Amino acid sequence: MSLLDSVRVLGAMARITAPTLVDVARGSLERSAVDERARWFGHRVIELLDVKLVARGAENVPPRAVVYMSNHQSHLDIPMLYATLPSPTIRMLAKTELFRIPLWGRGLRGAEFIEVDRSNHARAVKSIEQAARLVREGVSIYLAPEGTRSVDGRIGKLKKGGFHLAIGTGAPIVPVAIRGTIDILPRGGRVMRSGQQVTVQIGRPIDVEGRDLESLMAQVSEFLVKNVENGASIDR
Repeated sequence: MSLLDSVRVLGAMARITAPTLVDVARGSLERSAVDERARWFGHRVIELLDVKLVARGAENVPPRAVVYMSNHQSHLDIPMLYATLPSPTIRMLAKTELFRIPLWGRGLRGAEFIEVDRSNHARAVKSIEQAARLVREGVSIYLAPEGTRSVDGRIGKLKKGGFHLAIGTGAPIVPVAIRGTIDILPRGGRVMRSGQQVTVQIGRPIDVEGRDLESLMAQVSEFLVKNVENGASIDR
């Protein structure tokens, strides 16, 4: 494990946060700038950590706003997915803890990332409403329905919020399975490990029209288990 690698990744974070904060202060932050910086950060992290990335299924994503749902192995999921998901504009639902990081949190808010405070129901509902507004404007949303990082890589119980978002907006759900980021930076880890392989499997979109919450949750969970825990390379 290399402390230097971790420092370099933090430096890349600072490199996208600083101009974003400047744009926020000027009132001139554009979505296209956020898109470009997020993708740059993803590719830069892959380069710095010498990640052996295998990504499949980008052709499955329709040319419209979707709700991406992935499993959650590590903080490194986010840059990996920004480097691989094909939608031009993607914003993330994230736990309130990320928004408490000095400067970084202000940049996230200014860039239209969505803070989710699960300890406050009213705030959580407001976050889903904000996400729905973005979807209607053509912005794809990414979230991890497990709600927290896995300790051992297994898929946890999925939470309902993202499914309500998809049903309420009519946006298709695109399930995404990610494996290997837990080997770079596991939950509770502080130093990143370079030279690891990460696999991203993007599934076919799931139409939510006429579907009930429970069946959608079961279908997404099944996809994640098969592609993460069982290590399959299926697309269903």
